[in-house]
Amino acid sequence: MARSINQVILMGRLTRDPEQRTTTTGKTIASFSIAVDRGGQDDQADFFDITAWEKLGELVIQYLSKGRRVLVQGRLRQDSWDDKETGKKRSRVEVTATDVTFLDGPTNDNQVSGEPRQNTAGAKTKKSNDVVIEDIDDKPIDLSEIPF
Repeated sequence: MARSINQVILMGRLTRDPEQRTTTTGKTIASFSIAVDRGGQDDQADFFDITAWEKLGELVIQYLSKGRRVLVQGRLRQDSWDDKETGKKRSRVEVTATDVTFLDGPTNDNQVSGEPRQNTAGAKTKKSNDVVIEDIDDKPIDLSEIPF
């Protein structure tokens, strides 16, 4: 008997800043949507709602913003409910992310690539954690000194 597979991989741009929610048990949920170009069809795109949980959701909130390119891997999840106003059956499909790869740097000139987005309106400053090696000799490596 064949196994079922529910896996999706999407690459696109965020259509809005991620929104953060917290469950009653304290788990972080990040919700965002991406636009994926259809490729060669007169600037048409498909739009997908994405949900990222816990640590992945925290990273999404911290580093992503509208317009950033991402690669999302995850699974499809369908929700169904009765609309309280119309009484009609409603449903939607969303992606529950298992991995989100950040493909480009921030679009804001005040931000430094790799630094978290600031949630406050205060000034952003650049951190300098780079290690600079100033003296490198060109002596050959003695293989007997390598411990493996």
